Amino acid sequence: MKMDSAAVEIDGSVMEGGGQILRVSAALSCITGSAIKIMKIRAGRSTPGLRPQHLTGLQLLSDLCSGSLQGASIGSTDISLTPGKVRSGNHTADTQTAGSVCLLLQAALPCALYADAASQLLLKGGTNAEMAPQIDYTVKVFKPVVEKFGVHFDCDIRMRGYYPKGGGEVVVTAQPLKELQPVSMTDRGNITKIHGRAFVAGVLPFKLAKDMSAAAVRTIRKEIKELYINIQAVQEKEKAYGNGNGIIIIAESSTGCLFAGSALGKKGVYADKVGIEAAEMLLRNLRHNGCVDEFLQDQLIIFMALAKGTSRIRTGAVTLHTQTAIHIAEQLTQAKFTITKSEDELSSGVTYIIECQGSGVVNPNL
Repeated sequence: MKMDSAAVEIDGSVMEGGGQILRVSAALSCITGSAIKIMKIRAGRSTPGLRPQHLTGLQLLSDLCSGSLQGASIGSTDISLTPGKVRSGNHTADTQTAGSVCLLLQAALPCALYADAASQLLLKGGTNAEMAPQIDYTVKVFKPVVEKFGVHFDCDIRMRGYYPKGGGEVVVTAQPLKELQPVSMTDRGNITKIHGRAFVAGVLPFKLAKDMSAAAVRTIRKEIKELYINIQAVQEKEKAYGNGNGIIIIAESSTGCLFAGSALGKKGVYADKVGIEAAEMLLRNLRHNGCVDEFLQDQLIIFMALAKGTSRIRTGAVTLHTQTAIHIAEQLTQAKFTITKSEDELSSGVTYIIECQGSGVVNPNL
């Protein structure tokens, strides 16, 4: 155990100032063995301090790294984590709300890679929840791209859960690795395939799924005429708890880049509107000609920072989440990031290359 005096102090209110700062700093603390003290957590949010989901995530990370966690309670704005050794085996985290299992995974997966053997994470909460990736995004977009870094994990969706009840359950099995490999994604190529899934669960009528799908297809067709677009309408059966509806649409490119647009239904919002929202989000992420969408961008920063060697990723506009992740990664690792603007004659927009000299953290437990 490190002495508390050596704790790295992190300002939880800087830049994006949300739960992401907690996830990235706690994960890097576990992996690097540096104690951290995070202050002013979510200071600018309408409900400042830790929410149930953040608390569950921190407890899971502390459990993963045999750590000691101080100040971790709902509403707390200051916590400290002193990590121990990363432990493999079974770990459970239950938000007991519709808190996102995908955000729990975002924090826990990097740590599990630095264990001495496989880890099994049982994550409970919302699988398709607002303000977070949907589990379909995690499996269809995030997973294939992080696997390029040498990561291997499986994700078994046992039960889907929606806002406000939650009740979803996902089992993630992660394999440890010696070190992460750098990744280069700078050439998008052409979009070759667009497919998706529009779902209803619980008491909601199947017609909603068909309407979301049809509206999304119509919207994409206006801009992309040459591709067959297949968005399946699905009625979730026994593997769903509570009521919900939503849609995710995925585009694949000739060079293996993946992009998504998604939306969830809310009370009083027409199904068409949900479909159109997801389609427009996808189109927006295809126009810039970058290799990742605006959501994957920040999720890759921690992997770039830990990898051994130089990673390069072409993106559209760099998000505040991404800038925040870079700021934290540079504070807690030896990684060095540079962002270069690159004018592109092909697309109307500007793209950026995020380059990282990774810190090459080697797994001490393997």
